[in-house]
Amino acid sequence: MIRVGVTGAAGRMGRTVIETAGDREDVTVVFAVDATDEETVAGTPVHEPDDIGALLATHEPDAIVDFSVPKATVAFAEACAAAGVPLVTGTTGFEDDQLDALEGASEDVAVLKAANFARGIQALLSTVHAAAEALPGYDVELTETHHNGKQDAPSGTANTLLDALAEERDFEETYGREGMQPREAGEVGVHVRRAGDVRGEHELMFAGNDEVVTLTHRAEDRGVFAAGAIDAAVWIAGRDPGFYTFGDVIEG
Repeated sequence: MIRVGVTGAAGRMGRTVIETAGDREDVTVVFAVDATDEETVAGTPVHEPDDIGALLATHEPDAIVDFSVPKATVAFAEACAAAGVPLVTGTTGFEDDQLDALEGASEDVAVLKAANFARGIQALLSTVHAAAEALPGYDVELTETHHNGKQDAPSGTANTLLDALAEERDFEETYGREGMQPREAGEVGVHVRRAGDVRGEHELMFAGNDEVVTLTHRAEDRGVFAAGAIDAAVWIAGRDPGFYTFGDVIEG
């Protein structure tokens, strides 16, 4: 059985990871960390972020699953690197220097970073490559929708989709439109919606030649992401130092 610690435990995703792990036989949560007044999350005691070093030494987890904020994730990654504990993070919104810090930690320990842990997103990424290759010259627009509490925009998944598209064509992003702003050649419109408790929806539209092709992924429950993150933790346990993606997990 894989032993994991969960950081960002009181957030939407951290809480769901702990609840999902409770239904599995291959993993157990040995501690939770969050800067919160809550003493427990889903029955698991919650510790302060500053306790991470001692928790790693005391509980000796096989991996950490992190859904927190960029600054905290960097600190957790550095603690994991010092303790030799692999880190799986679904945190998004990193600045370049923070990403550099994660990659630095990966020189000492396995670090897996993913903007989305849904298996369907991995299939969508493959389809984006195929569509972009088969539909040259078609206009492309990207729309993403998340709950009203999400802070970063566009989402990390939206940026991952744009990265996949950029491997097939050159373009400039246009973030929303207002007033007299005709569409320019070589641009991709990026549109962000925040409302209610939407788990996550991404749509990439290709339009041209009197036809429209839409590629859409919609998550119906956060458990989809939690299950994927736990799968990643099981996969990364015992791996050599390096910087990994969820695609590596899917490929085996």
